[in-house]
Amino acid sequence: MTDYERSGDYQQSDRSPVGFAMTFLLIGLGAGALLGLLFAPKSGKQLRRTLRRRYEDARDVIEDLGDQASEVIDKGAEWASTAKDKVAPLGKVIRRRI
Repeated sequence: MTDYERSGDYQQSDRSPVGFAMTFLLIGLGAGALLGLLFAPKSGKQLRRTLRRRYEDARDVIEDLGDQASEVIDKGAEWASTAKDKVAPLGKVIRRRI
């Protein structure tokens, strides 16, 4: 079938509507932030100082989130190890009966 013959048919996209919406949300946020900076009533020096502070704050928040995520991963690894140790004898019993 050629593209000309297919042009009238509806073909469903394989993309997730949530991912599509998130993409446009991020584009909109970026455009809004850029316009906000362009029309800000601050001088260049003040604006750069404010941007530096916000960047450092955001970096600190992201580092904190990374630390929290690594703690959760470590706890999950401990839990999985404990569960494995507890289930191993049961697995041996089941294998003997099979």
